[in-house]
Amino acid sequence: MTLLIDVLLIATILGTGVAAGVFTAFSAFVTQGLDRLPAADAARAMREINVTAVRPPLMLVLFGTAVLAAAVTVFALTGALGGAAWWAIGAAVIYLVGAIGVTGGANVPRNNRLATPLAADAPALAAAWAEFRPGWQAWNHVRSLACAAACVGFALALIGR
Repeated sequence: MTLLIDVLLIATILGTGVAAGVFTAFSAFVTQGLDRLPAADAARAMREINVTAVRPPLMLVLFGTAVLAAAVTVFALTGALGGAAWWAIGAAVIYLVGAIGVTGGANVPRNNRLATPLAADAPALAAAWAEFRPGWQAWNHVRSLACAAACVGFALALIGR
């Protein structure tokens, strides 16, 4: 049982770390790179990124890690993590709310609104980008920080076991 819990914690640390890296890349340079394009082109590029994001590599990282976080929480609640349980539970809550919840509640709706204008309607795309970019970026910062904090929390849970 100890080996299973350790493997789950290590996998969850890796998942939250990879998710933090993906979101940080967008916050650190991807959206700034898109901003160097004309607004309509930036919107078109982000729309294509959003289409390719909803594929197994990213979905496995995001939602596979959510399943792992839930499993670790179950073990924590049953006492299998001992004194480290609260680190694991806190990390799971941070990840589930700050990464999964924010993605579904803030970033995906913005992505969907950005997908609405016709690809050939440059003024509408430019307006959509101007509306999309600030809020999406702010919420992406939240996802980055939440994933990084969850990664640290799961690492502390592993160390504390």
